[in-house]
Amino acid sequence: MRRGRLIMAAGAALLFAAGCGSAVSTGGSTAPTGGAAAAAPAPTIALFLPESKTTRYEAFDRPLFEAKVKALCADCKVLYNNADQDPAKQQGQVESAITQGAKVIVLDAVDADAVAPLVNKAKQKNIPVIAYDRLISGIGYDYFVSFDNVKVGEVQGQALLAELTKRGTTAKGQIVMINGAPTDPSSGDYKKGAHNALDGKVQVGREFDTPDWSPDKAQQQMEQAITALGRDSIVGVYSANDGMAGGAIAALKRAGYTTPPPITGQDAELAGVQRILTGEQTMTIYLNIRAQAEKAAEVAVALGRGEKPTAPTTVNNKSADIPATLLDPLSVTKDKIKDTIVKDGFYTVAQICTPEVAAACKEAGLQ
Repeated sequence: MRRGRLIMAAGAALLFAAGCGSAVSTGGSTAPTGGAAAAAPAPTIALFLPESKTTRYEAFDRPLFEAKVKALCADCKVLYNNADQDPAKQQGQVESAITQGAKVIVLDAVDADAVAPLVNKAKQKNIPVIAYDRLISGIGYDYFVSFDNVKVGEVQGQALLAELTKRGTTAKGQIVMINGAPTDPSSGDYKKGAHNALDGKVQVGREFDTPDWSPDKAQQQMEQAITALGRDSIVGVYSANDGMAGGAIAALKRAGYTTPPPITGQDAELAGVQRILTGEQTMTIYLNIRAQAEKAAEVAVALGRGEKPTAPTTVNNKSADIPATLLDPLSVTKDKIKDTIVKDGFYTVAQICTPEVAAACKEAGLQ
């Protein structure tokens, strides 16, 4: 999430890919002693993602995770489920995976404050649990792989403030804050970081928490803010991700804005990147999802082999200090797309530069 190409946290060690007959050098686990791990059966790893409205999960997290598991352990099986933002559905999925013999659970919880009982069920059966992307609270578990989410919000807030300062509008109006889902603890971290950057420097006219990270709800919230504050008084929009930024921009267009105020985003969604090129969106947070998904896969395979992965840090979830790898975010504006998103292979120029944005791509030096 930060720097041009994110570097995975230090602590590389040796993982053995069972069934593959050779050692694989990876980051984040200690080498097993003796030959027991090599002889162990390949574990079944269960991956649970929370929703599909945010395009990253199906387009990147899942395939990258599955590919890395396959590279480390050809015989390992991945059980995959997406909860479609339904906590009850996710509960059933996790319980089913436990019944099917999952040996490791990688869980991106729909409601991270409510899944402690599920984690406890896994612990009772000695199944390691990795919290992915969202910190699970209320219970201890084996590992957490995510980004430095407070820093994400700080970087977003700093980018918004920088653009307001550039335009000379910092003291001329108010901003609207559109935060993420209240059931996602990452949202609270993003919000905290954004307030760290913005408080005392700009006036917040309206602030919303957005159920399900829904672009449609974000559009409705932005429409409410425009009605309440008046169109001319809104000088900027903090949006916690690109999907909701798209909803807010739709509301601004509907209200008659010809030049949109600065607006933030996150996830480097293709539509968001294209909006940055055309000037509708100011920036996005580029998260190196490849680094995140592959680190989670490495830790999962290691735990499945009975190894103890190393962790560069810990995060306290109010119940325990959880071993963790936290990756860095990177602010991407129009001038940085080529040297980050394109350079890292997140999207190709052909994917970004569709006919509708070809002129903007040429102006930005992408074509």
